Amino acid sequence: DSELNRDMLSSILGGDYSILTARGGKECLDMLHEYGTGISLMLLDIIMPGCSGFDVLEYMNRSGTISDIPVIMISSEHSDDVMNRAYELGISDYISRPFDSRVICRRVNNIIKMNMKQRRLTELLSTQMKNRERRDKMIVDILRHIVEFRNGEDEWHVENVSKITELLLTSLVKRTNKYHLTWEERRTITLASSLHDIGKIGIPDNIINKPGKLTDEEFKVIKGHTLTGAKILSEIKSAPELIYGAKYHHERYDGKGYPCGLKGEEIPEISAIIAVADAYDAMTSNRSYRKLLPQETVKQEIEKGLGTQFNPKWGKIM
Repeated sequence: DSELNRDMLSSILGGDYSILTARGGKECLDMLHEYGTGISLMLLDIIMPGCSGFDVLEYMNRSGTISDIPVIMISSEHSDDVMNRAYELGISDYISRPFDSRVICRRVNNIIKMNMKQRRLTELLSTQMKNRERRDKMIVDILRHIVEFRNGEDEWHVENVSKITELLLTSLVKRTNKYHLTWEERRTITLASSLHDIGKIGIPDNIINKPGKLTDEEFKVIKGHTLTGAKILSEIKSAPELIYGAKYHHERYDGKGYPCGLKGEEIPEISAIIAVADAYDAMTSNRSYRKLLPQETVKQEIEKGLGTQFNPKWGKIM
């Protein structure tokens, strides 16, 4: 709010940068709304009438702009409490008044260069994530069309299970702090759900497309798709977790599933959540042997299966 300080800083930095000046916190917030991330760096005072520097920082934290716009706080306040609060609110640097013009220039230059590097890295990471998502989507589409070719009634099953798995993971992260799943881990689990039925490629047409009831021998062949899928996915050395989705998605919490009869926590968590998503899609889709079930009925069936068919902690997030 000091005109003298604003003029001094504008004079020091004006040769290298385009300068915006605000006479207080309220004008500063107006400029944030107008220019957003077009602002490369903010020099912020603390004690100002109406809207203080801390008020500005709290707004930037609420809106998320503190992650995009670095802030250097310039103040005559030297107490540890003030400085600690400023750093806790996300400032990049703290300069005490009276300030030295050389120190101002050096710190401003360094922080802007660092922030530009961070932005470039963020953009690179965002591009890589988008490329990864496109690649995963392509894999899902290829598998979906293969399954569609083999068995018309399941043409959307692969994509549905993938979407349901993603929703379940999002719900899990929101409802409990017990799991700290990174973006990469969530993408891997979702991709694993997309590939869970890939082993059906190896099932003969006369069995996979049989309209009537399967014989015990035919059902044994159907169950073999879990091991076939695991064998296919074992070739993907970069993501061994994909095997779990294919191999164990028909295991049951009570140990009565297949192919290995795993019980309780022996079943990998990837497989446990894919089992819920797989069952949900099966019950909410039309099948040759029955019509789709109402949402309320599906919810009741899944709740009924907690502790027997499904892991209770995963089923509860439905």
